[in-house]
Amino acid sequence: MPCCRYPEPVDTQPRSFGSDNHAGAHPEVVRAIADANAGHVPAYGADPWTATAARSLREAFGASEAFFVFTGTAANVLGISLLLRPFEAVICADSSHLNVDECGAAERVLGNKLIAVPTPDGKLTPELVAARLGGRGDEHRAQPRVVEIAQATECGTCYTLAELAQLGEFCRAQGLYLYIDGARLANAAAHLRCELADLARHADVLSFGGTKNGAVAAEAVLVMREDLVPAAAFHRKQQMQLGSKMRFLAAQFTALLEDKLWLRNAQHANAMAQRLASGIAGVPGVRLRYPVQSNAVFATLAPGHIAALRRDWLFYTWDEPGGVVRWMTAFDTTPEEVDEFAAAVRSSCPG
Repeated sequence: MPCCRYPEPVDTQPRSFGSDNHAGAHPEVVRAIADANAGHVPAYGADPWTATAARSLREAFGASEAFFVFTGTAANVLGISLLLRPFEAVICADSSHLNVDECGAAERVLGNKLIAVPTPDGKLTPELVAARLGGRGDEHRAQPRVVEIAQATECGTCYTLAELAQLGEFCRAQGLYLYIDGARLANAAAHLRCELADLARHADVLSFGGTKNGAVAAEAVLVMREDLVPAAAFHRKQQMQLGSKMRFLAAQFTALLEDKLWLRNAQHANAMAQRLASGIAGVPGVRLRYPVQSNAVFATLAPGHIAALRRDWLFYTWDEPGGVVRWMTAFDTTPEEVDEFAAAVRSSCPG
């Protein structure tokens, strides 16, 4: 199972291909926050900014309702909490953020079991899910109820629309809910050249990430099923995600949705990842680990090459024994930065 070794804290600011989280906020998002900072309005979402953003998200996704939270982990916990009873379980990829990088939040906050499934590329299939459905009806075992996938996955890969449809149909036939972690949903939509509603169509609940796409501590949870909406507000409050000054979260999504800024940001980030992958193609000792389908480039390098690159660049080692590194691009990554980094990779990996 992939693991992520985080770089040591540094006092300086090295050039980073570590994460799209490392980027700042998009200027249009900052402007929207400033514009929302006007006068007094009712708190806890009873303001015009929240109403406007929620309506726009409902329209874009074909959703029943939209709820704003502060973090991706909170979005996942909230979304999944709407779908589970205490004795039920979540089937997820073993590489999923839910399983690896959320410090057991779902297990601690909700008390539900995660059933992690090894995958070759971060993607679940009906066959992989079916293999974990044994023991249904057995009171001694946690009962699978939710299938959780990420779009794009933690491996940077994307489910095709056909794969989403197949998985959604399988879940409905098996009496399972489908939840999508959409922290990088924008990147998946950009890769697939589809609408957000196309990605949401087969989900019961999903998240839409803002923070990785130019926003500041702002994520959205989209509830597709009308019958799940009434409980969602109470779950959000109990999980400490009801922001009193919610207008500042909501305004960011209005900015991202305006003229599809979310898509333009994702298209640029994806293009920079493709540029990087092309720039290192054919370098001796460097091999792409997964197809580049979003804004992530996974590659295998020798340990000495990784150490040499780390002197000037910040990035994560994904699988240290296997020499797998992850390089991420963002909405503000420039072609010049990509070309300079690709040149550094080539010089650190001589033939």
